[in-house]
Amino acid sequence: MISTPAPGFRLRFLVLAVAGVSIAAPAIAQRTVKPVLHGRHWVAVTGKPLAATAGALIFARGGNAVDAACAMLAATSTMWDTLGWGGETQALIFDPRNNEVVGINALGTAPTGASASFYRERGFVYPPEYGPLAAVTPGTPGGLIVMLADYGTMSLAEVLEPAIQMADGYPIERAQADNMERRKEVLQEWPDSARVFLPHLSSSEEGDGRAAPRAGEIFRQPDLLDTLRKLVDAEAAALKQGKTREQALAAAYDRFYRGDIAEEFVRGSEDLGGLVTMADLDRWQVHIEEPVRTNYRGVDVYKLTSWVQGPVMLQALNILENADLRPMGYNSARYIHTLYQAMNLAFADRDFYYGDPYYPPEEPLEGLLSKDYARARYESIDRERNNENVRPGNPYDFQEGENPFLDLLEQWTPIPPAADAEGEQGFQQASADPRRLHALGRAPVRPGEQGFQQASADPRPLPRLTYEEAFVAGTTSIQAADAAGWVVSVTPSGAWIPAVIAGRTGIGMSQRMQSFVLDPGLNPYNLPEPGKRPRATLTPGMALLDGSPYLSFAVQGGDTQDQNLLQFFLNVVEFGMNVQQAAEAANITSHQMQSSFGAHESRPGDIDVRRDVPPWVREELGRMGYRVRTLDRTSGPITAIWFDRENGTMWGGASDFGEDYGIAW
Repeated sequence: MISTPAPGFRLRFLVLAVAGVSIAAPAIAQRTVKPVLHGRHWVAVTGKPLAATAGALIFARGGNAVDAACAMLAATSTMWDTLGWGGETQALIFDPRNNEVVGINALGTAPTGASASFYRERGFVYPPEYGPLAAVTPGTPGGLIVMLADYGTMSLAEVLEPAIQMADGYPIERAQADNMERRKEVLQEWPDSARVFLPHLSSSEEGDGRAAPRAGEIFRQPDLLDTLRKLVDAEAAALKQGKTREQALAAAYDRFYRGDIAEEFVRGSEDLGGLVTMADLDRWQVHIEEPVRTNYRGVDVYKLTSWVQGPVMLQALNILENADLRPMGYNSARYIHTLYQAMNLAFADRDFYYGDPYYPPEEPLEGLLSKDYARARYESIDRERNNENVRPGNPYDFQEGENPFLDLLEQWTPIPPAADAEGEQGFQQASADPRRLHALGRAPVRPGEQGFQQASADPRPLPRLTYEEAFVAGTTSIQAADAAGWVVSVTPSGAWIPAVIAGRTGIGMSQRMQSFVLDPGLNPYNLPEPGKRPRATLTPGMALLDGSPYLSFAVQGGDTQDQNLLQFFLNVVEFGMNVQQAAEAANITSHQMQSSFGAHESRPGDIDVRRDVPPWVREELGRMGYRVRTLDRTSGPITAIWFDRENGTMWGGASDFGEDYGIAW
């Protein structure tokens, strides 16, 4: 389909041999595969069509954008859309009552006993990618309830109704059904996961060998259904006792984190060798925070702070503000080079300085987001060649205090030592140490403790994510906005398949522990300790113009997220694309930064470009020192809403691949 004419345009550039300059061709409107969604009353966009419908149902019943976002969050979690209920939720909310953007921090924390020494003693270079020892405490249930209590209008029963119906059974889509089938050897290691995800396991040998559901089959989750009903029952009982709406929602929260749901979750975790305790769940809390922001050419851009990678986009914008991007031309070699170098400078700082702000030492955010620091970083860029040795800077020169880790900074390397050691192999043989089988999710072992099964003697190493899979792992995204001015941008994640389901809760456990590092030389701010949040990749975005909503945007993916969102934002602000054009436009991907997953690998100089980037641009990048790889897709699916001030409407967009879908009215 073809979109309506764009308010801006995509520039196509011809490289002329004469004088070696790039000349802009006449502006033409960029055709898009999907149309723009136009809404006057509301817009709902997320990673699955059924989940977008859940948001639309809530809007149709009178809910606001927060109510709708909570319903979409519950639905996507129930559909295991690269996340589950035991994962984590990160959100930005524009509150029209005071014209402020607030941040929701519902990332889980490291459980009791989870320290750097704990993992090193068990032979790990990084915490494991999945299994019981990869789990932080669940964050999504608490995040949903707190968002609903503080900013929504409906009851928990109302916003969970679509998810409850889905847990009772819904026709599963092919992508997720096939994902379960691909992971069946791992899922069989965990009894409750096998029971939920592999309903045909017992008959698979007699049939076609398939253990997972088939596309269109009714996928039922009775344990999750029971858990969701328990939350609604807790709310109903409190209301019957005369409690307020907020107190009733708190009762549901308490049942999950302190009541019988918590007890069963902990039992299921402990039976598999996990570390989460009742005290961990009781102490965990959602933080409502002030986000960080910068101003880029008159637009205020908001991101969550250093417990995710959000500030990296603001750093990159500050660096790029020193360049004149528009005359370079959209996706010209000069533009791509400048973008790549700016991203690498910002991501090098991310790799060394970002961590949980609730734990010392304090991250140097003031210096990192300083315009003067950005100017100094920009001046370090080689305009003609790629620099494969980009390093973190010293933001303490641009704020009060002294850098407490200068010795580590001097020794820092773009390529983590562990990546050299494991590299493409990426996996130490689990059979060499039964404790690794335990930590990676095989039969649990705790030397010296009773009540645990003996580790499997099966020498097969468990499969792991490839470097490419890990780099874009996890996450869905949610966008919601309404005519009253509420705007919500969410990137929930965690507990993706293969997930360990804890007992009879139906709740999958998060895999976010893997985003910690164990070596202070890599990042002294991001070492695990009980109660601490790992520095995650999850990063919703929001932008205001003159104090009013301008853009709300997020994307699926791992370390690519802020790369994608930076380019999306520049497509709109610098190159005049509408929201759908910007979501479908070609992205480039840098692999210079250290992955937040698996072996935390880095590939300096590697760049992915989409096939519609002209061959002469790719050739020029090669001459500038890049190793260029051409792909059909270079971005996770982007979801976004643009606010049309002239007409008082909202424009919704979603990438033209994947299953991301939107509905507007």
